[in-house]
Amino acid sequence: MGDKIITEKQRDPGTKLPERPVFGTESIKQISYNLILICLGSALVAIALNGIIIPHKFVSGGLTGLALGVHYLVPSLPVSWLYFLMNIPLFVIGWKFVGRRFFYYSIVGMMIFSAMVGWVIVPLPVQDKILSALFAGILTGVGAGIILKSKGSAGGTDILSVVLLNRFSVRVGSTILAFNIIVLTAAAILFSLESALYTLIYMYVSSRIVEVVLTGLSQRKAVIIISPKWKEISQKILSEIVRGVTFIKGEGAYSGKEENILYTVITFRELPRVKDIVRETDPEAFVVVHETLEVMGHRIGNQPHW
Repeated sequence: MGDKIITEKQRDPGTKLPERPVFGTESIKQISYNLILICLGSALVAIALNGIIIPHKFVSGGLTGLALGVHYLVPSLPVSWLYFLMNIPLFVIGWKFVGRRFFYYSIVGMMIFSAMVGWVIVPLPVQDKILSALFAGILTGVGAGIILKSKGSAGGTDILSVVLLNRFSVRVGSTILAFNIIVLTAAAILFSLESALYTLIYMYVSSRIVEVVLTGLSQRKAVIIISPKWKEISQKILSEIVRGVTFIKGEGAYSGKEENILYTVITFRELPRVKDIVRETDPEAFVVVHETLEVMGHRIGNQPHW
């Protein structure tokens, strides 16, 4: 006899359904991998903070910048503890708008980050302020990107960035840069304008590096191709690159001739081959390449795991 299926209405109210585990079916290896990413990224940011940013009196961005500002005004208050306490309101917001797995990983990440800032102190012998700003931006950008490559974050504006990405599709780097400008303005008022300008260099570099680390070669390109040899081009894309192609019916405004417009989404690495296919088939073809923010779909999708 087949198993009896019990619907929600038929289920005894006293029957308790098994709880779904927070980390799903993740193995110890997967959890360890994510924690290693958080530790590595946090260590890089801590090196930049203690080795460059604090010695040169730069401000940094996000909650770290706020913590540094308070630390500069009251040196007895450690940056690590200030950062930890300032994260509490953001985690309250994150509880409602981000996934539970990301949320719990981020709590652990925030604790690891606070500990790294307090413990990892590596002097970096870079005296020139511009070079220091560039180096700090590279280190913190790579570090923050590695942390976000995991299934969590180190708290701070990472939580806010993921909330805005999930709700309004705002780029992570754009959110970080916007929040940093607010912190930078406060730093220019409270501290020196010169220090704020050096900090601007560091924060801009950091925000761009985060984007590179997060997307890298996984960035998707949307390609539009208009050519009378649309059939040959589409067949080559399907067979040689193994990417789907959509036909869009169009009409030339001047000629009045109906056209089949090709639309496809490919990876950054596949773009040169698509260009070669078009050149070989029809050198006169009209091609437009667009950047994409996010792509949802089987095989070609690149949405973040948050």
